[in-house]
Amino acid sequence: MVHRVKGIVVTGKNEPVSLETVLVPDPGPGEALVDIITCGVCHTDLHYKLGGISDDYPFLLGHEATGRVSAVGEGVTEVAVGDRVILNWRAVCGECRACRKGQPQYCFNTHNATQKMTLEDGTELSPALGIGAFIEKTLVAAGQCTKIDEESDAAAVGLLGCGIMAGIGAAINTGAVQRGESVAVIGCGGVGCAAIAGAKLAGATTIIAVDIDQQKLARAQELGATHTVDSSASDPVEAIRELTGGFGADVVIEAVGRPETYRQAFYARDLAGRVVLVGVPTPEMTLELPLLDVFGRGGSLKSSWYGDCLPSRDFPMLVDQYKLGRLPLDAFVTERIGLDDIEAAFEKMHAGTVLRSVVEL
Repeated sequence: MVHRVKGIVVTGKNEPVSLETVLVPDPGPGEALVDIITCGVCHTDLHYKLGGISDDYPFLLGHEATGRVSAVGEGVTEVAVGDRVILNWRAVCGECRACRKGQPQYCFNTHNATQKMTLEDGTELSPALGIGAFIEKTLVAAGQCTKIDEESDAAAVGLLGCGIMAGIGAAINTGAVQRGESVAVIGCGGVGCAAIAGAKLAGATTIIAVDIDQQKLARAQELGATHTVDSSASDPVEAIRELTGGFGADVVIEAVGRPETYRQAFYARDLAGRVVLVGVPTPEMTLELPLLDVFGRGGSLKSSWYGDCLPSRDFPMLVDQYKLGRLPLDAFVTERIGLDDIEAAFEKMHAGTVLRSVVEL
């Protein structure tokens, strides 16, 4: 059986999105059909629209989603019909060298649904991050579904599917923030603010938010920052050092993805401190650092891909922290919109006036 549903598609680089009829097949072996409940409007979707990911147009956008499993294919044991789930783009294979080493969060062979969703004329769609969730129903690999309970706000917890998990995981998983440590976060968009919330959850006592936008700095304080630095008005490296006894932060998280801000992060950390890159650079960017400084400062330089998360481990734990009032996921939901409002949501995102717009179906 083929399901005819409405979904948001972009047909070419920087073209406006359109609401199209999409044909979604029943799930095959290892696949799950999911009725979408909510989907956050993530910067990655905008990157797809602008041609920053690949040229495999047309794209079915959306990936930061919650849904309910409506059908499963042969051999599926991870989820069952009726399960409420968060979708993820790390369906671990269980067989690659990372999985065999007991590190499935670094799985090198994550997978998606085998069958393709298409337009009515048969044109195959490329689903964003292998999900494609700005749609009434989507087809994914069953391993892309993580079961959660029925009690939490779907719009809030669904944000764990991508950007918010990336930020929280950069602090907790990659940066391994410990109780009593100092943390600086450079760049206070959605991912940076999530890193601040993650640092607070981990028990950091000094959390420094760095940005050039006063509105973003104010939001960062609401989410756990103890200090703010306007880097358009002062040197952020010196400011971070002043706020940490002259030493620098134990962990500095760079959530912008630019060489300039990465250098700031590198020099704003304490000796033997950790730098975490979670901001996504563009392909042409390069970084130059004195090798003696890399050697002499010790510590570690890490990149964080999807917050080094394991969805089956991290999503339920973070939903529990949300329900206990320790993780303010509701604060990331700036507005709730419909499928017809996504183009406007991209404009608000580009202007920096929202943390997340969330589509409710």
